[in-house]
Amino acid sequence: MFNKILIANRGEIACRVIKTARRMGIRTVAVYSEADANARHVRLADEAVLLGPAAARESYLVADRIIDACKRTGAQAVHPGYGFLSENADFADALAASGIAFIGPPASAIRAMGSKSEAKKLMGTANVPLTPGYHGDDQRPTLLHDEAEKIGYPVLIKAAAGGGGKGMRLVEKSEDFPDALASCKREAISSFGDDHVLIEKYITKPRHIEIQVFADTLGNCVYLFERDCSVQRRHQKVLEEAPAPGMTEARRREMGEAAVAAAKAVGYVGAGTVEFIANQDGSFYFMEMNTRLQVEHPVTEMITGQDLVEWQLRVACGQPLPLAQNQLQIRGHALEARIYAEDANKGFLPATGKLVRLVPPAESINVRVDTGVEEGDEITPFYDPMIAKLIVWDETRDGALARMRKALADYRVAGLTTNIDFLSRLVACPAFAGADLDTGLIERQKDFLFPAAQPTPRDALLVATVGELLWEQHAARQVAKNSGDPWSPWHARDGWRMNLSAARTISFRTAQDSDGDTLIDAVIRYQGDQWQITLAGTTTLARGRKLDDDRFAVELDDRRLIASVVAVDDKRTVFLQGSTYSLLRDDPLHRVDAGDSHGGGLTAPMPGKIVALLAQPGQKVEKGTPLLILEAMKMEHTITAPATGTVKAFCYAPGEQVADGAALVEFEGDA
Repeated sequence: MFNKILIANRGEIACRVIKTARRMGIRTVAVYSEADANARHVRLADEAVLLGPAAARESYLVADRIIDACKRTGAQAVHPGYGFLSENADFADALAASGIAFIGPPASAIRAMGSKSEAKKLMGTANVPLTPGYHGDDQRPTLLHDEAEKIGYPVLIKAAAGGGGKGMRLVEKSEDFPDALASCKREAISSFGDDHVLIEKYITKPRHIEIQVFADTLGNCVYLFERDCSVQRRHQKVLEEAPAPGMTEARRREMGEAAVAAAKAVGYVGAGTVEFIANQDGSFYFMEMNTRLQVEHPVTEMITGQDLVEWQLRVACGQPLPLAQNQLQIRGHALEARIYAEDANKGFLPATGKLVRLVPPAESINVRVDTGVEEGDEITPFYDPMIAKLIVWDETRDGALARMRKALADYRVAGLTTNIDFLSRLVACPAFAGADLDTGLIERQKDFLFPAAQPTPRDALLVATVGELLWEQHAARQVAKNSGDPWSPWHARDGWRMNLSAARTISFRTAQDSDGDTLIDAVIRYQGDQWQITLAGTTTLARGRKLDDDRFAVELDDRRLIASVVAVDDKRTVFLQGSTYSLLRDDPLHRVDAGDSHGGGLTAPMPGKIVALLAQPGQKVEKGTPLLILEAMKMEHTITAPATGTVKAFCYAPGEQVADGAALVEFEGDA
């Protein structure tokens, strides 16, 4: 077994590999960029080596620097994680030439499966079922368009070297094909350095089912059953589960054996995933093979009781697979939810910022949290905005669903927007709970998953108000404690007034209400150790006490709630009964009319690069008309007209970098 390995990755997968290596007595070397100098994976590893600046192309993607780090630290092998160089055959070759083991498949297998079009041809010779489509080398736009016409719409354009949903576009009618092709090629060249695409028939209501395969250097190959990854947004997975609901033993065996045949066809070694599109009629088609460990591998670990990273390390050392096919069994059901810094209500727009509060659910044999960040860390624009993977297990799918609902309700993140509330709605969605799955589920259930904005609940406003009062009491006690006269009545926060009824107002603003930014006044009257709080003409008797820094026990009339309120400057994040609410503490001395217009500019939602301008200065456009394309966090984001009006000017040209909040377009709305 190796004595020391280097992990050529970052974030949660680097931390995940370190955990297993440490259990096995293997020392670890982390690599990091300047942006990750204080990252969790750096803190966990035995050693760490700086690679370069924040941009991945200048740090995590520089193979020579990683090999040099191995030589400097004496690392005998490299675990690539996923993403970055994990499926780079040249990197695997360079490691071999330097006498360093690659904890992954042979470079020949990576090359064979690295091109989707070449992989399809190879799978055809291995009798693995294929989706109808065009996988040729002729990439003339006119020919690709003609091939799409022959296949019949809808079709899927896919980057041949792609993965993770990048460089992929669904086209439903002929006139949309040219623009979709151009966009797909731009994203492909940006993400993979290769704009070669293939065209496939889009299967209506498909399920995305993948098979985990594992092979050793002795010719053994097994499948560790399947994962259902049908719930996706932008062709990227959101929820994964194992085993796949409704899977029969006969179909499981058929798909597993097809996956093993695919692996053997390329002389595979190590962990790999063969992905299939499954039709409602029971048929299935090869989609691609990922020649690495998958993000969703924990659900397979939970149902098999196996550590797949340990398997990788043993196989890379030349040891045989730990178990044969007939020794592998499925026990129970597991679900994985990807916790992202993103705004689901704004097209899953990634978010950046500091994790002011990060409290995951308690881990147990039923709940697992894989993360690469801790409270106080930042989600930066340089890398994927994943915060963590939340994995739950139970004997049944219904039991696992209940545990996932509870775990999501217990998750508290403040400082930036997350998808936790969206995930909570998703696991509660009748279609998902009933296993009515396909890759269009999110779009199909959008009315349930993206409900119209509602006024902030009264309980959340009451909790926020009690939180303000308790913080004031706590601060006053600290001042009194440090003063020369701690018992002075001037330190009291009991609202006492001579011959008067003490009353005051605490105000909040919320942007979650259906009517937009709304001012909310809470009128407080002190009554000894409790308060009368009046909101919108209705009065509630309230008490409260601090449980820790931001958790409170709050009594509202005859009810008792446990809630949390995190305060950062004027922002208040309320966690109550599994939901999160955002408020602003309003200062009457600095109040601005909510109806004021701040001009006609459109700003960048995050740092990025202008890819294309889609309108002309002086052009009259309707609301929703695409104006420009911004590339950020490896994805393209289309900026649209906020109203009917005129494009006065663009502030940046294609190829230019823009900062978060930068004005992009001068726009004048119609009066």
